[in-house]
Amino acid sequence: MPPSRTARWLPAAAAVAVAAWGANQFTALATVYRARTDWSALSLSAMFSVYLVGLVPGLLLGGPAADRYGRRRTVRGALGLSATASVVLALPDEPSVYAARLATGFAAGLVFLAGTAWLRELSGPAVPPERAARRAMYATGTGFAAGALASGVLAEWLPGPTVLPALAHALGCLLVLRATRGLPETKPEARAGVRAGTSAAGGPESAPGRGTPPHRTAAVRHPRFRYVVLPASPAVLGAATVAYVVLPPLVADRVPGYAPLFSGLVAALTLATGVVAQPFAARLDDADSARATLTAMATVIAGLLLGAVAAARDSVGLVVAAAVVLGTGYGLTLGAGLHEVERLTRHAPDPHASGPTSASLYQSTTSSGFLTPLLLAGTAGHASYPALLAGMAAVGLLCLAVTAAHSRRHLPAGEHPEPPTREDASVQSVASTPPRSRPPWAE
Repeated sequence: MPPSRTARWLPAAAAVAVAAWGANQFTALATVYRARTDWSALSLSAMFSVYLVGLVPGLLLGGPAADRYGRRRTVRGALGLSATASVVLALPDEPSVYAARLATGFAAGLVFLAGTAWLRELSGPAVPPERAARRAMYATGTGFAAGALASGVLAEWLPGPTVLPALAHALGCLLVLRATRGLPETKPEARAGVRAGTSAAGGPESAPGRGTPPHRTAAVRHPRFRYVVLPASPAVLGAATVAYVVLPPLVADRVPGYAPLFSGLVAALTLATGVVAQPFAARLDDADSARATLTAMATVIAGLLLGAVAAARDSVGLVVAAAVVLGTGYGLTLGAGLHEVERLTRHAPDPHASGPTSASLYQSTTSSGFLTPLLLAGTAGHASYPALLAGMAAVGLLCLAVTAAHSRRHLPAGEHPEPPTREDASVQSVASTPPRSRPPWAE
């Protein structure tokens, strides 16, 4: 029986959440592998990071696939792949884990793009875009947190700690596939006109005398993206992975017998804090400066320094505190970056062209943070973790300086007025100041 019209976005939200669950279930499983196998810390970090190799193509192809094949077919196909990957993950050998993580990343990337578009469109025209965006954000954050927590609980208290969590996710995928079976396709037919050579507005793609309009990834080539958004992008998932991948194993000896559960709880806490923090990025957002990004980067740096102290003191309490600060930094950095990209995209011509979007390319750059555990594990033989985390904080300070230097520069056209002349400066009123760029839901 198909879901009612008023609630049909819920199965689409469940699809996004179960894809995020699969993406993050390895967090607690890595603790089990560390205790039950002879796999090295570097190998486990590589297994975690290989997810990125699948995620980035999924993010880049998710939008075009949804436009060409439809949201419904893309999402359901990706969920089938995610379920298969979890079954493979249950096999107790290294090649299977690598293959499963790679497939999980690709499936997650497809669902994160196609699924969020499907969710927004199923919400209906009566639902404001910002509310639909919040639904997608909460679905993703809930899935990430639930994946780590569910895997930690199952691995801690049930037999087959490397098998049951993976099979539980596969079952979840099958249940969501059943729930989405009756959902309609929402792909706008107007998109076909874009591929046929017309713009989304109905006119030709290339008007006489104007040349070909810039691609919708033009925002990524904007100087503000390079000097404000890009320096902060690795900190998004870099902060999160330090909190729930790097720090918990360092104090595992302080929670004997509960390491998988502790790892899952820290991951859930980090990601839940990030979801709560994201709306505050909208309140900090200012079209005339990079205030939100600077605040977010400073929070991540503070979290890295607190993590360094936690590692030096082997303190469980400080690891939890660092997870809260780093989770806050993760949410603020992601929210601030998305607001900057949205502002740049608003001024990029041809926003409905087919192909990867600036938002998907931005998410690909933030995904570089998944390499953080691998980089730290690879250099741990040359320096202690407290020193490495302090070094990451120092690199963060350099990136912060770059962003601060360009905070009020390279503003998108139309966001910042020309400076008043000497003659009219004295009569310029406060009311003529351009409003801050803040979504209505942040008010």
